[in-house]
Amino acid sequence: MEAAGDHPVPSGPLAVRWLAYELPPVRAGALSRPRVALENAGTAAWVPTGPRRVCLAYHWLDELGNPIVWDGLWTALPHEVQPGGRTETELTLRGPVPPGRYRLAVDLVAEDRYWFTEVGNAPLEREVEVEPRIERRALAVRGADSGVLDGLEEPLVPEDEAEAIAYLGPGVVPAPDWSRRVLDAHAEGYAVVGGSIDAGGGVLRRTPRALAPYAPGTGRNPAFVHPLLCPSVVRGVQPEWVEEVEGLPAARPPADEPWLYDGRIELRAQPRSDRRRG
Repeated sequence: MEAAGDHPVPSGPLAVRWLAYELPPVRAGALSRPRVALENAGTAAWVPTGPRRVCLAYHWLDELGNPIVWDGLWTALPHEVQPGGRTETELTLRGPVPPGRYRLAVDLVAEDRYWFTEVGNAPLEREVEVEPRIERRALAVRGADSGVLDGLEEPLVPEDEAEAIAYLGPGVVPAPDWSRRVLDAHAEGYAVVGGSIDAGGGVLRRTPRALAPYAPGTGRNPAFVHPLLCPSVVRGVQPEWVEEVEGLPAARPPADEPWLYDGRIELRAQPRSDRRRG
């Protein structure tokens, strides 16, 4: 571990002295687990449970110190730390979206009372270069018809080489820029990505009501309340599959991972009644 260095430590009940840290590579939207060693330099014990517990947490700041992500994930201390006592533990950290240079500020929080920085403590701050979520732009597809994936702006890879897997289905045809947009979204930090469905409605054939919310022509919608259809999912994330929508694979937007609906990520799909039957 690397020494944290000198920093001011206030007097009073809630005071921390940062001792050392170990920071692994951080990827946008993904979890990592840095280690932190610290000392209780105050006069009050830090308890890890109950209504007045003390937890490790963090903020992501920009180069001017403005908060980009305030009040990140909380990590319980591994045990009670008495005044003068020390502890070392992992901190559960989620990288900010999108990649770039940020300032990580690790802090302690006394639940229902204060952040330690609010009572005069210095956070443990470090500059961090946040990397893209996916190491390589490598996308594979399951369930597509033969030939419909030709001509994509970014070619696909075999599944065992992929950083993410998209789940299509019979009769689904991606737009030429589909693979590029999906990979851009994953690199930006989104674990599960879904887009619009062009069902080819018109005078003679109406778009099925169930596909109406997925009509092309919109951009990103962070408040999208419907399942993501034909989603692309990064390795290591298990989608929560729900009932198919007009025969298309559907996953619930995850509660614990960054996700994206973007109407510019376009697929064309025939209504179920028009599809070939095997």
